[in-house]
Amino acid sequence: MATSPFKFLQEVRSETAKVTWPTRREVTITTIMVFVMVALASVFFFAADQIIRYLITLVLGIH
Repeated sequence: MATSPFKFLQEVRSETAKVTWPTRREVTITTIMVFVMVALASVFFFAADQIIRYLITLVLGIH
């Protein structure tokens, strides 16, 4: 079933109007939350890496 490009664009516009777009405040809060989670994850993985490195050097006797 082929649809004309004009009809397709009308339907896209109609569907886009139904979308609930976030406010500037929601976007800002979500962005800050993402940066905080990235910082926490990087600290966690850095600490885990250091602990694993220490344990492996301890087990293998590497100084």
